[in-house]
Amino acid sequence: AAPTASAAEAAHGEELYNSRCIACHSPDANRVGPKHRGVVGRTAGTVPDFNYSKALKSSGMVWSEETLDQWLANPQAFIPGQRMNFKVNDPTDRAHLIAYLKALTLP
Repeated sequence: AAPTASAAEAAHGEELYNSRCIACHSPDANRVGPKHRGVVGRTAGTVPDFNYSKALKSSGMVWSEETLDQWLANPQAFIPGQRMNFKVNDPTDRAHLIAYLKALTLP
């Protein structure tokens, strides 16, 4: 199991999110990509009012630290046919982004 993320890791993850992800994603609004609040533990392709690729919708995959890490490392290799073409190559950056996403809990 992965160690619990620190507040500093989540804070750095928020900085990364705001510099790399915000053009397409938001915590609370669907944009080019779906909203992210509550993503950890959610089944992929299930945010209401978002037009997902057939590949992602039919994946049945649940977002966890492990699946998010694989996704961020190479979305196309992880779920061929999906539409996100952005990778996060650095494992530390991925861990910090995931720490931030974990903090985006539903009210």
